[in-house]
Amino acid sequence: MTVIVTDTGFGADDWTLGFVPLDEAANDVAALDVPSSADPADVIAQMAGAKMIRVDFPSFADGRGFTIARQLRLAGYKGRLRAKGHVISDQYAMARRCGFDEVEISDDLAARQPEGEWQFRANWQANNYQARMRG
Repeated sequence: MTVIVTDTGFGADDWTLGFVPLDEAANDVAALDVPSSADPADVIAQMAGAKMIRVDFPSFADGRGFTIARQLRLAGYKGRLRAKGHVISDQYAMARRCGFDEVEISDDLAARQPEGEWQFRANWQANNYQARMRG
């Protein structure tokens, strides 16, 4: 089972259309499953019809997914963007700032890092050091 984390807390997954691996994608896919090793340019080339893009985080120490999310948003992707896997509550604000709408975590991680730890970071817009420094 999985838990979906948003700014409002924990919730159930409401996505029912499935995911297609990036390397198997065609022009009419509803959702892409993107590995952290993907070249952002390859994802951008396939994102046109996708309503959802899910980026894998195989380890909390692997930040390549943050770069992929940022590049997708800079390229104009407006659909749902989900981080999946080993994202920890301390990384939630960064995930949101990079462009992710939500984070998919395991039940085990949700038990170790309860909803309150994620909600504590849900005010990610109010505590943006870089934005404050830019004025």
